[in-house]
Amino acid sequence: MSEAPSAPGDWQAWLSENGPRLRLIARHWARSDADADDILQEALIRYWRHQRHLPGEPNALVVTSIRRAALDLGRQSDRRLRREQAVAADADLVGWFEPPADERHAFLAKAVQELPPEQREVVVLHQWGGLTFEQVGEQIGISPNTAASRWRYALQNLKKTLGPVLS
Repeated sequence: MSEAPSAPGDWQAWLSENGPRLRLIARHWARSDADADDILQEALIRYWRHQRHLPGEPNALVVTSIRRAALDLGRQSDRRLRREQAVAADADLVGWFEPPADERHAFLAKAVQELPPEQREVVVLHQWGGLTFEQVGEQIGISPNTAASRWRYALQNLKKTLGPVLS
């Protein structure tokens, strides 16, 4: 990924170049495409307001903002769902507020989703986020060697899952 812009006029070109990759990262943590768009928008706003002047790799900061925005949105959605289910249970409408199933997952995305969470997170940050194992380790609080090990285990698991399909 290219370096994040510092002037407002540079954002359009930067977003055209990096937007699809950043959206893919956001989609990993999102429950739907619409949520991924919201997460990406929130992450870019957070970066622009609070992080663009921080030292370090700008793209790593944007990926961190995406991860945090996704976690926040997930918590908000879970709280809202619990409140709605409580109201539905009181009104004898259980099941009415269930979110629709997302039918547009590709086979690869499904295989990545089935990875253990710690492996999936390393795959998203390293492969889609373009972060080094050292940067991945910093983001999630593990050593670079642990990040690399989780990457190797994730690849082994994906080969087992996708092997019959790719043959």
